[in-house]
Amino acid sequence: MSASRPIKILAINASERKDGNNTAILDYAADLLARRGAQLEVVRLWELDMTPCGPCGDCNFRSTPCEVRDDVAGVVERMVEADGIIYATPIHGYTAAPLMPAFIERSGTGYLRFDRRLTNKVAGVIVTGRRYGHVETFSNLILNALLNRMIVAGFGFPSVAFGNERGEVFQDEEGMEMITRMLDRMVDLIHVLREHRELTGRDALAVEVPSERARV
Repeated sequence: MSASRPIKILAINASERKDGNNTAILDYAADLLARRGAQLEVVRLWELDMTPCGPCGDCNFRSTPCEVRDDVAGVVERMVEADGIIYATPIHGYTAAPLMPAFIERSGTGYLRFDRRLTNKVAGVIVTGRRYGHVETFSNLILNALLNRMIVAGFGFPSVAFGNERGEVFQDEEGMEMITRMLDRMVDLIHVLREHRELTGRDALAVEVPSERARV
């Protein structure tokens, strides 16, 4: 991999609101990352043709990817091509907006479990919402990143921001500081991993168990 290739970070936006705080935060992230020489691409889950997991029930027994044909497989490929992944969601009913768990289930159970293709990607999490459930949702998404063997970026308290009306999250000074730190840390970690690969010709972290489930 050439060190000159721009850093690519893919954000998964789970909000159903095109102009909400989640989108505003990701606009902020795009500007900040651009100043660091990184490109942010945003996947807006509300725009996808995404079929929720249904009654087939064979994902825990099969050893081949999901047979449902929609946009999820294409997003997985974009995640694999990126250097880093950001999971960004507002709070709905004390937890992540419904599109996020639907996407995680389809992408994880349907595709990513077979060879853990996100291994050693740098992961970040952003949670926005009015008052309740931020840290619990943040922790849940961190666990998903660890399940996929990603390297989680953080620099202090959780990268969560409180706000209701659009723009209120920017008044949460501590939350915005944590989000800024997290974004900077993601770029720093990606640079470290790239430099190691350039100097040694190999990944910094060995993958001894490529998959929990062999394909047939």
